[in-house]
Amino acid sequence: MARTREFDIDLAVDRAMNLFWRRGYAETSLQDLLKELSIGSGSFYAAFGSKEQLYLRTLERYVSLQHSDLEKILDGAPEIRSAVRTMLASLIEMDMAEPTRGCLVVSTATQCADQPWAAERVNKAILQVEGILAGALERAQARGEISADKNPRELARFLTTFVQGIRIVGAAQVGREFVADAVNTAVRTLD
Repeated sequence: MARTREFDIDLAVDRAMNLFWRRGYAETSLQDLLKELSIGSGSFYAAFGSKEQLYLRTLERYVSLQHSDLEKILDGAPEIRSAVRTMLASLIEMDMAEPTRGCLVVSTATQCADQPWAAERVNKAILQVEGILAGALERAQARGEISADKNPRELARFLTTFVQGIRIVGAAQVGREFVADAVNTAVRTLD
């Protein structure tokens, strides 16, 4: 008779995500995961298959949370410039509050660049951010907030690239004045 699973999968994924986020993929061993999740190796393999598969699940969870937050900011603001400023400020505050964590997508891109599964997932996450931003910029353009001669997709690509860069700069703790100047310039691209 098969044993029933005695742990909460979603909680385990969240705990694993935080461990990977703190330590990185390569620096997190199977033993670290078993200890963090308080499970045995049999339960681990039955639930997640492998360290790589669990990492992908944690990355999916992280991306889902980040994109949900991004959509709330962009959809909830009265005007696109304030929404973009709020979005960038929230990322900066997060990175300044916990500079050692940074962005899990950026960490994956830099630490796992030689892994095809990582490159594919990072690319997908970046394209999703671009899509979310492009949609918000297209809606703003339709409302007359952005000039008709601007290309929302190109602006979205610039802002997506800027977001990834600001995550690294925020983690590097270069200071508020530095990032504030960069954010002001980024927002002016919408003029």
